[in-house]
Amino acid sequence: MTRRSALLALAAFFAAPLAAIAAGQPFEQAPFDAARKAGKPVLVMVYADWCPTCRKQDPVVEALLKTPEFAKVALFRVDFDMQEEVLAAFKVQRQSTLIVFKGEREVARSTGDTKPDSIAAMLRKGL
Repeated sequence: MTRRSALLALAAFFAAPLAAIAAGQPFEQAPFDAARKAGKPVLVMVYADWCPTCRKQDPVVEALLKTPEFAKVALFRVDFDMQEEVLAAFKVQRQSTLIVFKGEREVARSTGDTKPDSIAAMLRKGL
């Protein structure tokens, strides 16, 4: 393996999780409040780039949100390392936390779940 191909392989390895985490919108209070007030189902996903569980959750959530059943769910991502005030507001202590809202009300929460069936069941509570 040449040095260049090794560097490209290494770059691809690190870029894949970051590209997956790029989907959804970063958490901002105003759009989050607007989505809830409009009665939209909302998923808040607390992630960290370094978290292996978050990297396992991400493709599961992405695949579910692409299905017709969950296409209307608004996804907001909270950066565990950068948005401490948001973590405090949601009373979140660990990355890989998923919180589902139905309108103004929180209806489901889990931490560390990577199973498609149980994440889908959580999302259904927000519909």
